[in-house]
Amino acid sequence: MIYGYIRVSTDDQSVDSQKNVISRYCVEKKIMVDEWIALEVSSRKSLRQRRIEELLSKLGDDDIVIISELSRLGRSIKEVLGIIERLTKECGSRLILVKQNMDINPKNTNDLSNKILITVFAMLAELERDFISERTKEGLAARKAKGLTLGKPKGTIQDSMYDKDRERIFHLHKIGVPINTIIKMHLGYGKYISLRDYIRKRYTDDASINTDHGSTASS
Repeated sequence: MIYGYIRVSTDDQSVDSQKNVISRYCVEKKIMVDEWIALEVSSRKSLRQRRIEELLSKLGDDDIVIISELSRLGRSIKEVLGIIERLTKECGSRLILVKQNMDINPKNTNDLSNKILITVFAMLAELERDFISERTKEGLAARKAKGLTLGKPKGTIQDSMYDKDRERIFHLHKIGVPINTIIKMHLGYGKYISLRDYIRKRYTDDASINTDHGSTASS
């Protein structure tokens, strides 16, 4: 699958402008976008709200993501590096940035410049994580020294990309629809393990929920 990702964050930016850049590239390379993921006015939204998580959940080893330019991927260098690392290393997908003339393909190990790019991105992302980890440890130590309670309140559940379809998911699951069928036929996004865990964490007190539905189909 080839995905075209478009994000505009201000009123003077145009979805069509970015789409045209990507479309011209595809014409030159004789390829075609299979699915467009577009979002408008999103500079302050989370990764999930900006549909980055949705995009990443769809990706596999043979997939390609095409973006008009690097700045459309994230709002900061740290965020951009993290997304690139997840896209190329965790998903194993290829990333094309048209305006920067960058083609980051984790499978193309014979291309020296490509290997350097991936290595540099991974190193910078790791360095940023180290900085964050160190600042977090220092902050926790300071809170502990003041006698403050550490960690999130018991029972805290983070937001999920599945929240918008929560009612439909549990209605389907309660009537025995397998998890993989929910993903493929009703949602069109997500993965078996993440949806299974979503169900378990939010309905652990519901004896009627059986999260083994669809486990055979996933193997």
